[in-house]
Amino acid sequence: IFAHLLHTDAMAWNCLEYIHLNEEDTTSSSRIFIKILFQEISEFIGLPKLKDRLADPFMAQHFAGLMPRDNPRNTRFAINFFTSIGLGGITEGLRDHLRNMPKMIMAQQNQDQDSSSSSSSSSSSSSSSSSSDSDSDSSSSSSSSSMASPPLASNASLSLTF
Repeated sequence: IFAHLLHTDAMAWNCLEYIHLNEEDTTSSSRIFIKILFQEISEFIGLPKLKDRLADPFMAQHFAGLMPRDNPRNTRFAINFFTSIGLGGITEGLRDHLRNMPKMIMAQQNQDQDSSSSSSSSSSSSSSSSSSDSDSDSSSSSSSSSMASPPLASNASLSLTF
């Protein structure tokens, strides 16, 4: 009945903001409810319309719990969940986000390093700058090696049993 109410717009789609699809906040029963809900909505309106509805920028804040982008683990969990129930097509945005996440983190760290190094370099003397350059080179190489791309597979497994 919830799927019918949603697809006919008798119930506002913003009610979905209370669903947080991640391993910690869901139980097997709630995952089964979400599975049936989205499979029925997909049957009623079709996968392309469902994908468009979930990608609507005006409703994005309401779907943030369903399509989490807060950390890679939750993002992978949502991707695996929707893929396992046959609705992997609606996760393309999450997949792109997960693919670009290491690049965004590296860019943010480079900005942070640039701003901190520019403030520290103005206060340091020229004699110590040559030694700090070698120190910063070794620290930047170690930080870039620690920022390797996150694996796409998660240790957490998603199993829906009936």
